Amino acid sequence: MYLEKTLAKRNLKTLFDLSGKVALVTGGCGIQGQRITRGLAAHGADVAVIDLHSQGTDDLAKTIADEYGVSTKGIACDVSDPVSVGAMVGTVTDALGDIDVLHNNAASKTDDPVDLFKPFEEFDFDVWRQVMSVNIDGMFLVAQAVGKQMIKQGGGGSIIQTASTYGVVGPDFGIYEGSEYKGYEITTPAAYSASKGAVIALTKYLATYWGAQSIRVNTLVPGGIESGQNETFKKNYGAKTPLGRMAEADEMVGAVVFLASDASSYMTGQMLVVDGGWTAW
Repeated sequence: MYLEKTLAKRNLKTLFDLSGKVALVTGGCGIQGQRITRGLAAHGADVAVIDLHSQGTDDLAKTIADEYGVSTKGIACDVSDPVSVGAMVGTVTDALGDIDVLHNNAASKTDDPVDLFKPFEEFDFDVWRQVMSVNIDGMFLVAQAVGKQMIKQGGGGSIIQTASTYGVVGPDFGIYEGSEYKGYEITTPAAYSASKGAVIALTKYLATYWGAQSIRVNTLVPGGIESGQNETFKKNYGAKTPLGRMAEADEMVGAVVFLASDASSYMTGQMLVVDGGWTAW
């Protein structure tokens, strides 16, 4: 029934139109999340902005509502806590209605970044668990709760999970040369790579598991996004990328809108890699 309704109303001019849909974005106040929430709203979606702290989510939700004339809701949620996730999904449906799109985007940051830069041989297990609790446990909990809600609604929907090129290929440690923080070379920790590889595997599993319910599940695989890195790092990164530079946050928006919309209605279980060619070498 869901598929018949979708195909019957298909209009090639409006494939990317999200009007009438409700989109939920975790990590919505982050550098990438802020641009994604605006991009979804710009294409007509009502948006739930989900992040750890209520002040930021409320402020961003109000700003987006004013800018794009859509309904929004800011909700504080700890995605690593099943109770918090369940309450969040209930709040979204109460405020905005049925959920059509999930951008499962939240990622972990430690209180002290130096914990992430220690060599693998010295990496603390508690920090490993902290990263995993958000990057993969949080992905599981949010996908589970939203998927259950989509089935309750009658099926259909799009779930987009954020991974990374370092969930696909190993890090190139040479790009970090000359970048130090408190005596440690800035680098990508094994916990990050392992968690992002797990996101890709979870996506493929859910795509096959929920296919019969017309719930599509895909992975956004971004390359490095410019966010205040020093010039040495940006130069090193650009030299390893066919396009010769890091991405801007806005350059992920089109991919998410595509995956959220009817333009990708026959796409599930796939990785959409937006990395400037990093993994093409």
